[in-house]
Amino acid sequence: MSTKTVKIKEPIKYLRSTNRKKGKKYTTFLRGLMIRKVRGMDTLAAELNKEAFKKIDCLDCANCCKTMSPTYTKVDVKRISKHVGMTYNEYFDKYLYKDETGDIMNKKTPCQFLKKDNKCAIYPVRPKDCSGFPHTQLKDFKLFITGTHKQNIEYCPITLNIVERMHEIIIEKGKTNLTAKDAKS
Repeated sequence: MSTKTVKIKEPIKYLRSTNRKKGKKYTTFLRGLMIRKVRGMDTLAAELNKEAFKKIDCLDCANCCKTMSPTYTKVDVKRISKHVGMTYNEYFDKYLYKDETGDIMNKKTPCQFLKKDNKCAIYPVRPKDCSGFPHTQLKDFKLFITGTHKQNIEYCPITLNIVERMHEIIIEKGKTNLTAKDAKS
């Protein structure tokens, strides 16, 4: 059983090279996971999430902030606009738009609050979508496969690492009754 955590020092390089080599395999795996009979998926996902955050430092990456937009709620916009000293409408008009589905999104990427050191200028009041990213820690892992995890393996090294490890445990090792201990093996 392996207990040593190996840091991934260049998360974006890891993301690009792994997706180039195995991206389709992991997307197919995620699709199949929807119908695969596997117990303990949420327990495994939660543990793999912890392990991935030990391996990858978000401040070495910030790819989500550079290439994606969070989905804002009206509550997020109110909180952030107040924090930056703007009215709701001023903030919305300057930075946000509603997409074709009605979601509130940033007008541009990278995020207007991403600093040069990859830190967030509004971290304490950031959107809920940002604080929960990459959503791999949430219960009901399977419910987020289609709309979230399949997309995020292209943008987030943490999500990719979790899916890569799940593939190893479920497909390569053939495990169907999963526990937190499986994340350590």
